[in-house]
Amino acid sequence: MQEMSRLAEDLRDLAANEQNFVLRVVQPGLAGLMDGSVSTLAPLFATAFATRNPHTAFVVGAASAVGAGISMAFSEGLSDDGELTGRGKPVMRGLVTGAMTFVGGFLHTLPFLTSKLWLALDLAYGVVGLELIVISWIRFRYLQTSFLRSCLQVMLGGALVFASGVLIGQS
Repeated sequence: MQEMSRLAEDLRDLAANEQNFVLRVVQPGLAGLMDGSVSTLAPLFATAFATRNPHTAFVVGAASAVGAGISMAFSEGLSDDGELTGRGKPVMRGLVTGAMTFVGGFLHTLPFLTSKLWLALDLAYGVVGLELIVISWIRFRYLQTSFLRSCLQVMLGGALVFASGVLIGQS
């Protein structure tokens, strides 16, 4: 309970200072969202194309999102105590990164709850496109990256991972 109170206090402090907010919330959240949105594409789409079974793809996608979220939470939380870099408390960064990694991986998994593979794939393509646009907008808004350049970079990374999943799934 006391830890939750400290986390709430940390969030209030961060909101008061945009630079701290970017460093301690936006950057770890963006790293998580990017990782979850991109790294889970290959196992999800490889499974969908290999098995032609939406339920199996959903299970693999959900497991990938959960596993990636846990992995990224620990990775971010253990990578830096925050003192040297000023990036804030490791528990907070780990929670933000892990949660956003899960969200990024799970959103494009949800369409596979349908029993129709091709409908699930079409919906998932759309969700992935929206995820990549949101990532590009966050980079534009908080990191002063050109929106067009950000879209191209993010979509290139997503396309490479997606293509690897499709190629592996069809082999």
